Amino acid sequence: MGSVENETKCKDTGNPEDLISGKKPKFLILGGCGFIGRHLVQFLLDKADKIFIIDKIPPELVWLNSTQGEVFGDSRVCFRSGNLITQVGCEKAFENIDRDIEYVINLASETRKGQSEAVYREGIYKLSLNVIQYVEKLLPNLKTYIEFSTGTVYPDGKTPHKESEKVDLWNYESRFKHAVEQEVGKTLQNYVIVRPAIVYGPGDRTGMTPRLVVGGIYKNLKEMMKLPWNSDIKTNTVHVTDLVRATYFLCLHGKHGEVYNIVDSGDTTQGWITSIVSEIFDLNHDYWGSTFSTLAKLDMCEVIDEINDKHMGPWATLCAEDDVPNTPLTPYIHKDTLVKKHICLSGTKLGELGFNHFEHPGVTKELLMEVLQDFVQLKMFPKSLLQD
Repeated sequence: MGSVENETKCKDTGNPEDLISGKKPKFLILGGCGFIGRHLVQFLLDKADKIFIIDKIPPELVWLNSTQGEVFGDSRVCFRSGNLITQVGCEKAFENIDRDIEYVINLASETRKGQSEAVYREGIYKLSLNVIQYVEKLLPNLKTYIEFSTGTVYPDGKTPHKESEKVDLWNYESRFKHAVEQEVGKTLQNYVIVRPAIVYGPGDRTGMTPRLVVGGIYKNLKEMMKLPWNSDIKTNTVHVTDLVRATYFLCLHGKHGEVYNIVDSGDTTQGWITSIVSEIFDLNHDYWGSTFSTLAKLDMCEVIDEINDKHMGPWATLCAEDDVPNTPLTPYIHKDTLVKKHICLSGTKLGELGFNHFEHPGVTKELLMEVLQDFVQLKMFPKSLLQD
């Protein structure tokens, strides 16, 4: 996109009171039209003088629900189009934002699964280095810069990992996210790194939603749903509303130069998620256990191809029959998804800083139903799969 010609106009909203200085702060959210970004914009709306958003995809094309659409239409929300991977895109996007922005949250990143090393290098590492450069050069009033990393950088294991522990850069995403963590401090001093667990909530496409899509398919097929490995795999989570609350807290109170895990207290496992999905779709389920390990060692690509062949056709048929013509949701599985790796984080450090209350301390059936119902309203998920 890389252009600011179609930017949303925003009006000066005056100087309402804020917590400290008598003036509400201005925020810049990079990647603000994405899943986490839209929830962050909604949360910050009554706390900000203005919220600037830079994203390569405009709000009209990102499947906002009605509430989010109203938020993005507010005069305090100012959208700027820009491809942050390129210097030209960064320059055009940043030249049309106010210079007295105090808080920057970088959510812009390559999030698609199964991409090449080059795609992740550009979409994570190069993008963030460009952003850091322009933030340092153009925003003299910056109080805190938040860089979103990932909770998948830790080694395998069931013991909750603290931020000070060694990392295990097992795929391209974790490798380049961690590389960005190392680079931020070379340019900025007032920065905070965030490592979230698996994020879910309305609008999530890559956290819990693929499991929900697959559950719907097995309801349609009237078959038992079998999952890789076993029920004990740690899949620690955080609801998006708690994530954005914690992010705002870190804007105000995070210690600069520090890394913070953000994870709920539910100690979520694959077994717990599967039990909820099975209840929603009235399924029986089981696990492949050590059998899957044997199959994977023989030919992981062939295993994945067979799984995708089984899922993709029925999903396409379901969507066509339910008048869901153009959904971005997919049951397609990539290799990284099937790696036997625990995601197990400690949230102690954030709690000791003072953020102790999670509105959603664990995943529930009601919270996953909220995700599905939001997708149904947007015609992204077949309504018939939620009917008896």
